Amino acid sequence: MRRRNFLIKAMQSSAITTVLPALLTACEAGNVKTDKSIIVVGAGISGLAAAEKLSTLGFEVTVLEAQEKVGGRLRSNRSLGIAFDEGASWIHGINKNPITELAQKAGMQSFHTDDEDILSYDIDGVLRKDALFSSTEDKFYDILEILMKSGSPQESFESVFNATYPHYANDRLWKFFLSTYVTFDTGDLSKLSSLLYNEGEEFSGIEKIAVNGYDTLAHYLAKGLKIQLNQQVSKINFSDNPIRVHHNGQVSEADYVIVTVPLGVLKQKSIQFLPLLPNKKLEAINNIGMNCVNKFLLTWEDVFWDDVQYVSYTPEIRDKFNYFVNVKKIHPAVNALMTFAYADYARQTETMTDAAIVAEIMTHLK
Repeated sequence: MRRRNFLIKAMQSSAITTVLPALLTACEAGNVKTDKSIIVVGAGISGLAAAEKLSTLGFEVTVLEAQEKVGGRLRSNRSLGIAFDEGASWIHGINKNPITELAQKAGMQSFHTDDEDILSYDIDGVLRKDALFSSTEDKFYDILEILMKSGSPQESFESVFNATYPHYANDRLWKFFLSTYVTFDTGDLSKLSSLLYNEGEEFSGIEKIAVNGYDTLAHYLAKGLKIQLNQQVSKINFSDNPIRVHHNGQVSEADYVIVTVPLGVLKQKSIQFLPLLPNKKLEAINNIGMNCVNKFLLTWEDVFWDDVQYVSYTPEIRDKFNYFVNVKKIHPAVNALMTFAYADYARQTETMTDAAIVAEIMTHLK
């Protein structure tokens, strides 16, 4: 899922997306007075990072958060005695990744998850040869690099892939790679752009998963900040100075406002902007899609799976419990597997009972 952050300054609506970088640069150069007040809407990782930076520079900053916790979509569940991250889990590439440095400062412990430590099973429990899995994976990555040349603005990734490589479209191992390597990171293949599916910045280096909870980062950034929890912002009026922010029947005023709420909140128009946001921003909010990835953690008294980091399973249906993380490798005291559902099937799981979900997962593990 993607976020779009908006800085709203009175009398400068045309500069909503550019004021914050310019403000920070000017402050660090000592060219701007820091006696201004700023409200940050949202205490997710981006909101906290902005608030922490601005507070360090000397601004008077207040953070308004709708939930009863900081971290936004970072949510670490410790009900089983371990930190199970329902939201973000991994640092994807540790080299020059700003999260790596932040994790070290915050004391977030991490574990190297080896992507090569994997076994792949076909239906009926048939174990695939490592060489077949690896060679298919290499070919898959090669195709991802060249597929954009066959794309067009009007066609989805799925339609172009199926037309270009029809012999792979129904292959179960290829379905696994499409699901786990593309849908997982982007979204429904039938809605994904055939031209822009590979957009985004990547960092090199190994992958690491949080051990003591990704929310460690949020709590670290939140230290010393003025944060008001359970504050539902309903309207932001930036037609005059100061800007007026309406929340929980109150009105707070500030010279600047930074909005860091998730795209879904903006799509739902949960916050009224006065005046309206520029058309380009409204078009972006309406047109940008969102993926859905749901995680599931299952525990057992005894271990029955292989002593590897990952287990893949290749059913006929994509996006459905086809990738398992051996949590025991990360937390030796717990016999647990983590698995995923993506895209439309992930949304379907949100209407299912826990018992029905477990039953579906177990059909892939038996």
